[in-house]
Amino acid sequence: MCRDCDHRADHPADRMAEHLATLRRCIDARGWAVQVLDRNRAHPPWAYTVGLTLLGLPELVTTGLPVLAAGRLLDDVAEHFTHTCVPTPGRQFSLPGGPELEVVRVARPWAHLLVSVRLFGEGIEALQLVHADAAGRWPWDAEYAGLPGGQPVLGVRARAPGG
Repeated sequence: MCRDCDHRADHPADRMAEHLATLRRCIDARGWAVQVLDRNRAHPPWAYTVGLTLLGLPELVTTGLPVLAAGRLLDDVAEHFTHTCVPTPGRQFSLPGGPELEVVRVARPWAHLLVSVRLFGEGIEALQLVHADAAGRWPWDAEYAGLPGGQPVLGVRARAPGG
């Protein structure tokens, strides 16, 4: 540790170790934590769970929602999934008060959920909760109206529209 500088600002490895320790405490207390990444320039905000892997469940990710809304959505869906079965890719559903969602299997979770990978390895599985906009349109619809940067879909839809 440097005496002349802020320890956390100048030693990213120590900062990451501290962050991972905080996440582990959350996982121990609750079963999962939520990692959020705020919007930057052209990239939309996104968030994902860390720890559902330990419960035998896929991690969850959402993109294109403000971070607080994304955190609430992931917490609500993770809580629901720990008490019921996890929906299969292609299934559409919503929780009370939430947006319409479609489940998409994340093609390369190891490329997107870096903190989960760091804790649990590259073999993690993940499902994306793709959300419709306020008018019920999906990011694959031409008229979709999301946040700046859109809502990147991190996998291939499991079924054709209307199927």
